[in-house]
Amino acid sequence: MNDRKLRGYNDMQDHLAALDAAGLLTKVEASIDKDTELSPLVRWQFRGGIPESERKAFLFTNVNGAGGERFDIPVVTGALAGNSKIYAIGMGVAVEDIGNCWANAIANPIDPVEFACPPCQDLIFEGVELRSGHGLDALPVPISTPGYDSAPYLTATACVTRDPESGIQNLGTYRGGLKAPDRIGLKMFMNLGQGGASHWQKYRSRGEPMPIAIVVGCPPPIAYCGPQKLPENIDEIGVAGGIAGAPMRIAKARTSDLMVPADAEIVIEGLVDPNNFEPEGPFGESHGYINLEEFNFIMQVTAISRKKNAVFTSIISQVTPSESSVIKRVAYEPLFLSHLREHLGIKTVQRIYMHEPLTNLRKVVVIQFARGSTRTEVWRALYGAMSFQEPVGKYMIAVDEDIDPSNLDAVFWAMSYRANLAEDAEILRHRPLGHGPKTGATEDATLAIDATLKADMAPVALPKREYMEQARVIWERLGLPALKPEVPWHGYELGDWSVEWDQMAKRAAAGDWIANGERSNQQRRINITPNTDVRKPDKG
Repeated sequence: MNDRKLRGYNDMQDHLAALDAAGLLTKVEASIDKDTELSPLVRWQFRGGIPESERKAFLFTNVNGAGGERFDIPVVTGALAGNSKIYAIGMGVAVEDIGNCWANAIANPIDPVEFACPPCQDLIFEGVELRSGHGLDALPVPISTPGYDSAPYLTATACVTRDPESGIQNLGTYRGGLKAPDRIGLKMFMNLGQGGASHWQKYRSRGEPMPIAIVVGCPPPIAYCGPQKLPENIDEIGVAGGIAGAPMRIAKARTSDLMVPADAEIVIEGLVDPNNFEPEGPFGESHGYINLEEFNFIMQVTAISRKKNAVFTSIISQVTPSESSVIKRVAYEPLFLSHLREHLGIKTVQRIYMHEPLTNLRKVVVIQFARGSTRTEVWRALYGAMSFQEPVGKYMIAVDEDIDPSNLDAVFWAMSYRANLAEDAEILRHRPLGHGPKTGATEDATLAIDATLKADMAPVALPKREYMEQARVIWERLGLPALKPEVPWHGYELGDWSVEWDQMAKRAAAGDWIANGERSNQQRRINITPNTDVRKPDKG
């Protein structure tokens, strides 16, 4: 927008312009049904075999509803984290600098500044207006999982609440199902340490409803803070300022003392009942299963405000990979790496990989180590990672630097031949269930496996690199199908390989294999057990 320089950061519409300039925004002008077509259409880029790098944000400018409604507010989805590049543009840094940006922002937050004439309050609807065509039913809220969801759901939310004791605000991403033009069924997880749930408990003890503001279409740095697990004593809007390198503009809400992002597209204000609950759901959750109907929070809407030219923001969640998982992965992995390397001082940790497809990041975590890491350092990292965030780490696996942690074939290879489960595995019981479908269980466990090398091993059984590279030239000259090399695509040594054996291999490749036969003939032995290592003949 024309006051972007004055703000010092992008609002959502500036962000969409940046995505468009980068070729990462698909504009759909054709009529689209928000209840049956919009989410399934965008879902195909996550379930249709399209590489992450080719995913885009989708902007729908001609939105209608299954009941014949037509909306004057466009809908965008995929704009926060359709892929890592989209997220990086929202952060204002290169993909490889996302982790450092988060670390710096958490360490150096910038306090927000109050703004007197917030764009988020260009249009304000309160009281009877909410029941007269200007309530939730005027917003083009999509149905996320048609065929299973019970209502349109607010998904790309930054829910603002305040601790009634400390006065510190919290941002959280909670789902909200539409119940009436002025009522929302709100899901805050009581077992995941969410700030809003903690605040609600304090209000409940006072017998007071909890003020809340559901913000839709935040400036990206604010939107990215909602899903993160930051300490409760940190105001996330200050961290968002640290990400942007400028103070976020905030304004007082219309019907409470909460401070909301002044440059948001839409703000839905209300009160969460301290005593009454009503059925909410079913709804497709990010663990990949439908969250069945359960009693949850009731939010009575007191005001809806928005920009004159607002854009409604939604995200793709449910089965991963999804926008919901990307928005976590690109921040979680560097945060976990920083925790292990900088806070715990385990410098041999090289990479953290949180498995995303279907498992939703939290269940399978692979930690990559430099070769030669000590057993104690490996286990200190495994324990440190599983205790960093309570819901993370059902399966924790340590691998060496030659193993690509994002390639589960390679990880299973390491688990199969570099881990002795009698010595290299631990089950830690009495762990929290974390985020997942209800199964009747009350607690879980963590299986930790050290699949790093404990001693030198023989080389990987593939031709050496120079032979594979030479053969690739021939392959391409013959016009054979395009290659996509998979690691490992050439052999390499793992410590147990002698100069003499290397010379034998060179002779064989040069056609002088008979010389090797003469060598072995000279080393004949009697009274030895077959399969005995030639370096240990006395043990045969």
